[in-house]
Amino acid sequence: MKKSFFYLLLSVLATACYQPKLLLLDRTAFQANIDGGETDLYTLHSGAITMQVTNFGGRIVALWTPDKNGHYEDIVLGHANIREYIEQNGERFLGCVVGRYANRIAGGKFSLDGQDYQLPINNNGQTLHGGPKGLDMQRWEVIDVNDREIQMAYNSPHGDAGFPGELRIRMTYTLTPDNELKIHYQAESDRPTVINLSHHGFFNLKGEAGGSINDHMLTIKASAITPVDSVLIPTGELMPVEGSPFDFRQEKAIGQDLNQEHPQLKHGLGYDHNWVLDRKSQHEVEWAASLYEAQSGRLMEIWTDQPGLQFYGGNFMDGSGKGKYGGKHNYRESLALETQHFPDSPNQAHFPSTVLRPGEVYTHTCIYKFTVRR
Repeated sequence: MKKSFFYLLLSVLATACYQPKLLLLDRTAFQANIDGGETDLYTLHSGAITMQVTNFGGRIVALWTPDKNGHYEDIVLGHANIREYIEQNGERFLGCVVGRYANRIAGGKFSLDGQDYQLPINNNGQTLHGGPKGLDMQRWEVIDVNDREIQMAYNSPHGDAGFPGELRIRMTYTLTPDNELKIHYQAESDRPTVINLSHHGFFNLKGEAGGSINDHMLTIKASAITPVDSVLIPTGELMPVEGSPFDFRQEKAIGQDLNQEHPQLKHGLGYDHNWVLDRKSQHEVEWAASLYEAQSGRLMEIWTDQPGLQFYGGNFMDGSGKGKYGGKHNYRESLALETQHFPDSPNQAHFPSTVLRPGEVYTHTCIYKFTVRR
């Protein structure tokens, strides 16, 4: 028993020695009573990564990684206190889990097993990210937490936001010694339902309020996108990226083709589309994309077992959002890369199915891996 305690003490001291000196966010600013339960802020560290997470919406509030010179920056957008997350101020989805259905469902309607369902609408007549009060606005129960990992759970009751079935969800954030942020979702339902969970982090590899992301170099392993109409609902087609601004199969600057005349860029006001990943398998975790920023040397790889990746280029940020360190969340100064099933899949029979039935287990793994190029 004494030996075990001794090794535990050595481990804690070693972590403290190697952890960088960072201006961590104030934990008390995230402690509140919401829906009869407590929220808090948790700090994790492993390898060269330090992360802070709140159980309000499962939000990753801060994520520090080193640049090529060993200097640390917080590379995700967020707020300095829970009040600003609750009030939203037009920036509801910063760093959170989105669902029960990530992305859009046309008209908030779908049919399943002959039953029609109407969901609350919250985006140009559509249901976006689970509706007006999705998983991002819920208090999650913290099941377990240690220096490197936090597990949270949420039970979404039958009829919640119009979705059928009691959905029991468990989500785990893990920091690995290889400088990976691993996100894992698992869910079960007592009735047939549809599900599509995703992480909605907003990144700038220069640091929050670091300026334009259009000079970031992006690669996406995808030969097609699911094109959308004027309200960003998929048309049902698969559009080849070859010869279009949407071809990121070879690394290029995000802004390189952003000003081309293309109907899909007009619909999205820039990039806000689902890429159909070129996968070798159906369920294995595979490399999907990478993001590189030359000034810092930071490289972020995205690995997943999902069929799609939503790339959003910060087109609706307008500077009204207040950052953690006094800056603003400005137009195209952040981006999201969300691993997912396709938007509006419940209404598109030829898209990969998002139906979850009793006795089945929904799983989803997303890994953001951080290194540097010198």
